[in-house]
Amino acid sequence: MYNKNKTMEGLQKEEIVKKCTEMLENMSRDVTVPRNIRKRMNKLKDNLLNGDEPLAERATSAIYELEEMANNQNVTSHTRTLVWNLMSQLETVSVE
Repeated sequence: MYNKNKTMEGLQKEEIVKKCTEMLENMSRDVTVPRNIRKRMNKLKDNLLNGDEPLAERATSAIYELEEMANNQNVTSHTRTLVWNLMSQLETVSVE
């Protein structure tokens, strides 16, 4: 029973990351987001999906990167709110 729950937890984390990468993809297409931020979002999405590190480490790295984006004064309040939502979702993944 323990292993089954552990596997389900891993699958849930993968689903969360998948949803986060979809959100990053949508935000990177938004022309109201500064170009340099859109590029960073694309790179972040690729790192989340294809990184060599364990999922929790990739999520933690993404949180730090998103925090920098959220603090950028050129980011609109709407985008900043979306970034904060992404950070909240990824925090559930980064905890093992």
